[in-house]
Amino acid sequence: MTAPDGPESIHFINCPACGQAVDCRNLGDVFYHEKPGHEPLPEHAPEPPLAFIEPMLPTLVDAPPEGDGWIHEVKYDGYRTQLVIDGGEVRAYTRNGHDRTKDYRLIVEAASGLSCRRAIIDGEIVLQDQHGRCDFTGLRSAITRAPESLVFMAFDLLHHEGRNVRPLAIEQRRERLEDLVGGFDAGASIHFSQDVRGGGEAFFQAVGQMGLEGIVSKKRGSRYHSGRTRNCLKTKAWAQDEFVVVGTEATPGEPVSALLARETNDGLEYAGGAAVTLAADLRGLFYSVVDQLERAKPLPNMPKAKKARWIEPKMRVSVRYLKGSDKLRHFAGRCGRTRGHPTAELVADTWPERRVVQQVPEITARKQDQERTTSWTYKRTKHRLRSGRQRFSIMCDRAFPISPTGKWPC
Repeated sequence: MTAPDGPESIHFINCPACGQAVDCRNLGDVFYHEKPGHEPLPEHAPEPPLAFIEPMLPTLVDAPPEGDGWIHEVKYDGYRTQLVIDGGEVRAYTRNGHDRTKDYRLIVEAASGLSCRRAIIDGEIVLQDQHGRCDFTGLRSAITRAPESLVFMAFDLLHHEGRNVRPLAIEQRRERLEDLVGGFDAGASIHFSQDVRGGGEAFFQAVGQMGLEGIVSKKRGSRYHSGRTRNCLKTKAWAQDEFVVVGTEATPGEPVSALLARETNDGLEYAGGAAVTLAADLRGLFYSVVDQLERAKPLPNMPKAKKARWIEPKMRVSVRYLKGSDKLRHFAGRCGRTRGHPTAELVADTWPERRVVQQVPEITARKQDQERTTSWTYKRTKHRLRSGRQRFSIMCDRAFPISPTGKWPC
């Protein structure tokens, strides 16, 4: 190809090495042709392969934002996943960029059938029960035992057909995403996450009444920003209830685990475990109470635990916990009264994600008709309780009180 004739010819020169016409207005072409021994530029350069992109993370807030400047979605309780569609290949990445394509074979196959050649879709892989609630506890086992029950909830689009769409407004990205995945039927493995415009508080209350975990709010007009951002907020729905301590489980060098159950019409139903962190001088008093309430066999319908010490169900705990699961998650609470006798006040929180000191949110407890506020600070250790695939930590400001006779007040 030689330089064209006419007025446009003033912008072109012929390369003396290869004879190709070089547009002088394109500095990249000029610099390339100045290199000795170069080859002619390909007419269609291959597109670089798509790669994992650090996801956008919501900021936790106490209440959803109000006004029409926000859109709201259901907060799904599952595994954050990014689907990368690159030509004939589809890969699935975790929130931290680990390749889990083999774990989500059916979802990957469904993504390969989407009407696009290249795309990056952000979403959540969930396991839903018959009421539409996410079953986080059963999600891990479903990956291997029931992969057909997994659903990918798509809620954002990062790349589409060779174009980086992250700078676009959230409304534009979601419109493209809905065109891409919104046509699937209810039985498909990929669903589009629906949203509502404005009315954050009303939507949050409706989600709570449905027993779902909470909502995610995104600022209208905002772009996709990797990492934590205030343009994306999450509000969690909490519930308050009482649970019964039915046992403990202790491993040398690790925090004591309290096993909790909820009362139902059919008896006690196991609800989860909690790691109890006590100071050395209080640990003995706690075990003294356990010794007085210990029983030889577990109550019916309790899980198998080789190292558990089962106790009589005479200790109640008032718990504020996260909705959306039958197992206790992210709970914070305090013990109530056991047959008219006060028990220890507790505050609980999940283990933090990073090795930093965190302040447990304050709770207010009524004692002798006076309000008082207590809080604790704790540090994560390498020891973690894994009970029902959840991790908890309970902090105490004093041990369980016992009567002057040394007997538990039953």
